[in-house]
Amino acid sequence: MKTMNNNSRRQFLGALALGATASTLSALTNPLYKDVPIPDSKKLSDAESWFDNIKGKHRIVYDGSTPHKGFPITWNWAFYLTNNGTGTPDEDMTAVTVLRHKAIPIAFEDRLWEKYPLGKVFEINTASGEPYTRNPFYEPQEGDFPLPQIEGIKRMQERGAMFCACDLATKVYSNAVAAQMNLDPTEVYEDWVNGVLPGIQLVPSGVWALGRAQEHGCGYIFAGE
Repeated sequence: MKTMNNNSRRQFLGALALGATASTLSALTNPLYKDVPIPDSKKLSDAESWFDNIKGKHRIVYDGSTPHKGFPITWNWAFYLTNNGTGTPDEDMTAVTVLRHKAIPIAFEDRLWEKYPLGKVFEINTASGEPYTRNPFYEPQEGDFPLPQIEGIKRMQERGAMFCACDLATKVYSNAVAAQMNLDPTEVYEDWVNGVLPGIQLVPSGVWALGRAQEHGCGYIFAGE
């Protein structure tokens, strides 16, 4: 894999500041990326059957298209909190969060946040305004969420909540970042796929997953901004 010198890194961060990877659409239509190969993932074979895990009377799917300060996770937690408060146990409900478009870094382990730098790329900042160099939504630390009792992805998975990530957006953004960092796009894409957090399902696309969740009885709620 190619390495990035300090000058290249400054150019990369400067390009990010100008919005070079600001949206999936711009990355898809940018001539810079037209010849970059987009490989097939080997982790999609279970995507269809994964939705059979949705259970219970009360079912919802959150459309997380942007990080939105963690609201795609917060609202998942709020669904369980308020259903518990009205007499529904965790076993009789499922909240699914689909992480797509600019929300895909929420699905990635800390290693990728530091290596690529995802907080800068996707404008996910701490309360003091500095880009995160770790995933604040999987096992949140004090100050990551606006309320300390909000539970992160790992705890919500233990309660039965489900999370999936868009493979199409992963391909597009990993290719864009690889181009900016002068890295091999196939290697970066594979690194991102291998860095998906435990229990998060890679799906062909976020919109595909939203459709499948609704076919399994989930109501739809937009969780972006």
